[in-house]
Amino acid sequence: MIRYIVWRIAVMIPTLILISMLVFTIIELPPGDYFESYVAEMRAIGEKADMSEIDELRARYGFDQPEPIRYLRWVTGMLVGDFGYSFEYRMPVSDVVGDRLWLTILVSTVTIAVTWLIAFPIGIYSATHQYSWGDYGLTLVGLIGLAIPNFVLALILMYFANIWFGTSIGHLMDPEYLSKPMSWAKFSSILEHLWIPVLIIGTAGTAGMVRRLRANLLDELRKQYVTTARAKGLHPFKVLVKYPLRMSLNFFISDIGSILPTIISGAEITAVVLSLETTGPLLIKALQSQDMYLAGSFLMFLAFLTVIGVLVSDIALALFDPRIRLQGGKTK
Repeated sequence: MIRYIVWRIAVMIPTLILISMLVFTIIELPPGDYFESYVAEMRAIGEKADMSEIDELRARYGFDQPEPIRYLRWVTGMLVGDFGYSFEYRMPVSDVVGDRLWLTILVSTVTIAVTWLIAFPIGIYSATHQYSWGDYGLTLVGLIGLAIPNFVLALILMYFANIWFGTSIGHLMDPEYLSKPMSWAKFSSILEHLWIPVLIIGTAGTAGMVRRLRANLLDELRKQYVTTARAKGLHPFKVLVKYPLRMSLNFFISDIGSILPTIISGAEITAVVLSLETTGPLLIKALQSQDMYLAGSFLMFLAFLTVIGVLVSDIALALFDPRIRLQGGKTK
């Protein structure tokens, strides 16, 4: 196991290097850079950009040098904790992210926890009561949840909240706390607004997990070892939990690789619709404006979390399911 982990970590290094090259290349593909886009935007609204400041920023961050040199400066800077400068916000990337990072982690973590708490009992019930009225009803609700995109559900709730209650459900806190430091009043406001994005973002995730858990558990319940356990007179709950439920959770463990980056990126489109103070809208805006250091740092962080998540899920699968082996060999 230790040898396997060391080998996987060694493979992660060239993987991340290749990803960094790809990210840098994609961000550089559109013609021009942030400064040219900024000058054109200022001219479009009839204002004049400060060219001396722009030239100074170009020279400071190496935009007057070849792309390979800029790539090396960017990568080596990240290794020592320097994620660069956000030209859009005129401050270091770490300061731009600020509260948005922990707010995104809070929303995503609560959403994942609520999704699991709701999906697991429903999935188990649907599998153990196949073709019952309860199974049909929960299946219908699940299919509706899968069919409606999160951002559409957000628009619907915003509309009815305004029509019925005359209020807006956007943002993660009351407007007066948006630019203020964290306090108990601000945290209380966040908790009051948190249930809305959790409900909206978690709808599709809950429906999808219910369907997958039901299908996997039904497959396990039809196997011979379950029939044998029932024939021996084991308690139905023990028959369900000891092996079938455990074996049907492989998909859940394998999802760790995608859950980790999701915690940071959040539901971008839904966050834009609800005007959430999370990292999703920040990433989209950075990509649109070619804010290279902000967008590139985000994408590299997501790539790092993805490779870590895949490693953790592979190790967990090997420990959780004895049928899975890390390497081939003769069966004794």
